[in-house]
Amino acid sequence: MAHGTTAAAAPEGGKLSIAERRKQLAAACIGNVLEYYDFVVYAYLATTIGHKFFPSDNETAGLLATFAAFGVGFLARPLGGIVIGRLGDRKGRKAALLITIFGMALGTVGIGLLPTYETVGLLAPVLLVLMRLIQGLAAGGEWGGATAFIVESAPEGRRGLFGGIGQASIAASNLLSSVVVAIVAGIFTPDEMRDWAWRVPFLLGGILLPVGIYMRRNLKETPAFVEAQQAPQKAREPHDLGSPLVLLGKAFGFTVVWTVSYYIMLSYMPTFLTKEAGLTQSQALWGNSIALVVLVVATPFFGWWSDRIGRKPLLLACCAAFAILPYPLFSVILSSPSLATIVAIQIVFNLFIAAFSGAGPSALSELFPTHSRTTLMSTGYSVAVAIFGGFAPFIATWLISNTGSSIAPTYYLIFSGVVSGLVIWGFRETAHEKLR
Repeated sequence: MAHGTTAAAAPEGGKLSIAERRKQLAAACIGNVLEYYDFVVYAYLATTIGHKFFPSDNETAGLLATFAAFGVGFLARPLGGIVIGRLGDRKGRKAALLITIFGMALGTVGIGLLPTYETVGLLAPVLLVLMRLIQGLAAGGEWGGATAFIVESAPEGRRGLFGGIGQASIAASNLLSSVVVAIVAGIFTPDEMRDWAWRVPFLLGGILLPVGIYMRRNLKETPAFVEAQQAPQKAREPHDLGSPLVLLGKAFGFTVVWTVSYYIMLSYMPTFLTKEAGLTQSQALWGNSIALVVLVVATPFFGWWSDRIGRKPLLLACCAAFAILPYPLFSVILSSPSLATIVAIQIVFNLFIAAFSGAGPSALSELFPTHSRTTLMSTGYSVAVAIFGGFAPFIATWLISNTGSSIAPTYYLIFSGVVSGLVIWGFRETAHEKLR
């Protein structure tokens, strides 16, 4: 089958009105919320899940097993990125986004309905890992597909803003997860949480499925995708962008600091604050929620700013921050300061994450040609997330256990800042170029 299509056979799409662009953005954001809601809820309830599915006399061993299952879901993301991303590049972004939202909802509600180790023995952790794998496959195609869809739907000069809003929806999902778990933990007693109430946040994630399907079913394809499908095969080759392997390597290195900072500072941080800094679960979750509000609000602003000053200044500022600040600021946290001081430190880190998250989606989208953007971006991003992000809580817990030092997770953050900084330094500025 030829890759090119005639104008008559082109998918529905083309120019979008302002109202249609807003609808495109909202539909993609709904999927982002669902994708990250469960991943973050799982991390916030890691200790409880460990007791229910990985019972052990050694608390650290149980927590490591729980975070290992958390990471397994990320191992499936590259495969999901390749398969669903390829579908998005060949059949359209809309088809891919409908598939991913079904898969993510199945995994979310599935975990909330699973029998525990006490009921079915070893079958319980096996089923938990299966649900994580289903989620991972769907999530592998969701981020790249949704990001490409959002950036391609943006008007010229607004790609950073649109990408920042899309990424803010992921931060909003983290905030939603944190608030839901904090409320549930506040309503029910610790015994009820350990017994059955831990299921409530997972089951609530199913509410987003009908909303997401309703919003995504009547979407138009993006103007960039329609134009790429109508272009002759020769015009599609990314001669001046680099070979696919080079582009994948750049996307991989680009994503390291993004995913490590996200999953250490947002997913793992409540566990760290309760186990290492002496906060209660409620204090850690509410403090995390306050810092997340800053991230949600600031990310679109930094996306808008990147449309004006360029992507690289903001991206490199984040890399420098995570290469320099983690050790001294984590030392302050471990010196038992007030809750207000800890939250202030979290806000500082979240502002730098917001700078990267605002500029990052558009910068990464601009790295790839339209005809292969979803596949290559999903794959490069998912591999980095699988290796460095999905196992970030596991690695942080392992580092503390094996070094005997609570400051050890900072080494991972510093490493990520240096790696991504070196990669991004070699990028050219693309903020003011036409999307290819």
